[in-house]
Amino acid sequence: MTGGRHERRWASDTVPDNMLSGGSSPAYTDTSSLNPNDEFVEVTLDLQDDDTIILRSVEPATVIHVDNNTDTENIPASTSSSRSSTMRRSSSNRLRQFSQELKAFSMELRRFPWSYGRASSSNAGGLDSALAARAIRRQRAQLDRTRSGAHRALKGLRFISSNKINGVDGWNEVQNNFDKLQKDGYLYRADFAKCIGMVDSKEFALEVYDAISRRRRLKVDKISKDELYAYWTQITDESFDSRLQIFFDMVDKNEDGRITEEEVKEIIMLSASANKLSRLQAQAEEYAALTMEELDPERLGYIELWQLETLLLQKDTYLNYSQALSYTSQALSQNLHGLRNRSPIKRMSSKFIYYLQENWKRLWIISLWILIMTGLFLWKYYQYKQRAAFDVMGYCVLTAKGAAETLKLNMAIILLPVCRNTITWLRSTRLSSFVPFDDNINFHKTIAAAIVIGVILHAGNHLACDFPRLINEDDNSYDLDMSKFFGAKKPDYIDLVRGVEGVTGVIMVVCMVIAFTLATRWFRRSLVTLPKPFDRLTGFNAFWYSHHLFVIVYVLLLVHGWFLYFVKKWYKKTTWMYLAFPVLLYAGERTLRFFRSGSYTVRILKVAIYPGKVLTLQMTKPPQFRYKSGQYMFVQCPVVSPFEWHPFSITSAPNDDYLAIHVRELGDWTQELSRVFSEVCEQPVAGKSGLLRADETTKTILPRLLIDGPYGAPAQDYRKYDVLLLVGLGIGATPFISILKDLLNNIVKMEELEFQDSTSGHSRRSDQSSGSADSSSHSKVSPSKKKSLRTTNAYFYWVTREQGSFDWFKGVMNEVAELDQRGVIEMHNYLTSVYEEGDARSALITMVQALNHAKNGVDIVSGTRVRTHFARPNWKKVLSKTCTKHAGARIGVFYCGAPMLAKELSNLCHEFNQKGSTKFEFHKEHF
Repeated sequence: MTGGRHERRWASDTVPDNMLSGGSSPAYTDTSSLNPNDEFVEVTLDLQDDDTIILRSVEPATVIHVDNNTDTENIPASTSSSRSSTMRRSSSNRLRQFSQELKAFSMELRRFPWSYGRASSSNAGGLDSALAARAIRRQRAQLDRTRSGAHRALKGLRFISSNKINGVDGWNEVQNNFDKLQKDGYLYRADFAKCIGMVDSKEFALEVYDAISRRRRLKVDKISKDELYAYWTQITDESFDSRLQIFFDMVDKNEDGRITEEEVKEIIMLSASANKLSRLQAQAEEYAALTMEELDPERLGYIELWQLETLLLQKDTYLNYSQALSYTSQALSQNLHGLRNRSPIKRMSSKFIYYLQENWKRLWIISLWILIMTGLFLWKYYQYKQRAAFDVMGYCVLTAKGAAETLKLNMAIILLPVCRNTITWLRSTRLSSFVPFDDNINFHKTIAAAIVIGVILHAGNHLACDFPRLINEDDNSYDLDMSKFFGAKKPDYIDLVRGVEGVTGVIMVVCMVIAFTLATRWFRRSLVTLPKPFDRLTGFNAFWYSHHLFVIVYVLLLVHGWFLYFVKKWYKKTTWMYLAFPVLLYAGERTLRFFRSGSYTVRILKVAIYPGKVLTLQMTKPPQFRYKSGQYMFVQCPVVSPFEWHPFSITSAPNDDYLAIHVRELGDWTQELSRVFSEVCEQPVAGKSGLLRADETTKTILPRLLIDGPYGAPAQDYRKYDVLLLVGLGIGATPFISILKDLLNNIVKMEELEFQDSTSGHSRRSDQSSGSADSSSHSKVSPSKKKSLRTTNAYFYWVTREQGSFDWFKGVMNEVAELDQRGVIEMHNYLTSVYEEGDARSALITMVQALNHAKNGVDIVSGTRVRTHFARPNWKKVLSKTCTKHAGARIGVFYCGAPMLAKELSNLCHEFNQKGSTKFEFHKEHF
């Protein structure tokens, strides 16, 4: 059926929403005169209010015999009511015309089997048969625009991102770029990408330029501003057909209206290059063949515009392997409850109550700490106010002594948050229910800030106020009040500074300034750039070694607190009393770490260096090394540095018979560690992956490792939540891999227990029927073995910039997808280097991705069974979907990655917690 009248669409591209309800039904025909051997088709039509007739389906049907005397009342009411007399009159002419076309069309349909895929082997020989089969598919494909999925797809295929140049303001910016780039009033082809804002995908922009030029019958290397405006108008055209035509023309370089497999391969390679997908480029030929297999089942060797459109519109159908979370009416009303208007007082009170609920652990600890400091300060303040020193030095000595007392306290308790073994043990006790052990480092930093304030008050008042007032005191007053403290001779200023208290105080201040400065974020993370050789003052090493200056500080503090001017009796010198327990506890922890690291003998089992500069180490697990998923351990490599220990999340599960860590090159130590292990790795063998690997069979001796741990982390408490939302950025996914593997092991165990219970239950029934006496013993055993898992669902979101990152945990993702038959774990990979869905630069990749997974069950980007999404997640939608699916649940949100996203997630948790009964508890780790 190749006549011109059948080339048009049966309806407009945009289908009105007011489609006739019940207006489509199979036609009833008088079949008394029909041959029973004839073949019939069932045609479903939609009659529109604007006299448009939409062909919904044409399918083989059984003839419905209707008695000629059948009363019209037997026809279904929906049919009779929907087809009103008005509709019949307004559509009669269209129906008569359409019926003639349909007769010719139905005759053509009867020549082919009812297969939407490949033509049958009996009819594949003739070109006419293939063309007719394709015509049938085209008619069916044209109807897809009326579907909801197609309605969403029609909004896609943008050449200019919505958050970049667009609309009137967009053209103004393009004009400004033209004025900067033009030469003699013309914009050259090489500058086109920069002019329209596609600098990061120049090759793609040039193909767009060439496609529009071919369509406009222009073969020029430069264009004027008016021509640029015409190009810009076409690129930003809101019409989906216009954008689709540009995309088709980019592929159809010979302008014959057909796309061959080689042209499909070229556009796949172009899209992969624009999205930094090097592996996809290498496999472009394979995916081009797959695309042609799907779109060209008649094997004509080419595809047309409508077939490309079909693939784009049907990609949502192919992508059903990553289904969205469902909504429930209960959860919807829960969210609506949070949107109701409330008075300002109620809003403020609810925010205050929520703040207390979220932070009460921190608040009572901080309040108690401040209360103790205030009490100590006031105690010393009023104590010295009644002494002779107050008459000479005034309020300066009161402030200095009050600050000194808080310094004793803070220099003692600042060691407690870094006693990792103690805190790890305390996490498992009931103290964890009202002490925020996850905030140990934040509390450590807060105390450090209080120490800085205390040093300023104490040293500043002594050096700037007390000492000058003392040396300026008249001799009579000095002899009367101060000689018994400072000696018969009144000291000079330099004498006071050179004394034991002065020297120890000045040295402590200098050491603290160095340690505190290099511990700041700017220096520790190398955010400041210093000229050589001062660049060594930045980075983790500078922070680590400078922090050991506090060994000197604590020794000097004990000396400083013993040689006091105003206190002579030993039992009133309280500095050593404050420091005794914390210093001994911390020293004991360091000693334990030293001996334990020597006893934890590990042997390297496997080494692999993955893309993205990630080193994976698998090692033997010492028998006494017991840990929980989410915890971390310290690692030392004596070959790299005999003193440095660095923390790494454990990526193996507790039930695994080995330990595993993933190390990314983020500093000088990790770079050197990767270099040392890469030297002992063997080069990839032909036919295997291109990864550098090593194991126990490697001839070269592997470097020795020392480990220490495990240590507690926020993620280890995941079992107390009903639902988990795990968010990892890049290498920040490591603590959650262990959790996923542990959950998977628990799922498998539960399934085995259920199978055993069902088996033992069957045997018990048999024993009871035969009068067995030991059936009761079986009934007592199985419940004790069965341990319920509180966590019902886990959602893992992994966001990364590089395609090669998915290799890090490919095995885990495939294992979860294969073994998690209950759907407890749901994984979502996000690749931010690829343009967001709807962008023309990623449109074909999305199509091929959907098609390949539907055919082969593998994602083309990650190489796993887990779908890869493009661009960044919409975190508000993620939390909204999780909230609506699990109304009333306690959801643990665990985040590991750069600090930038932590605040956004924390604020979203706060926002959703005020809307209903679902509670999000946010925990974060930074690296």
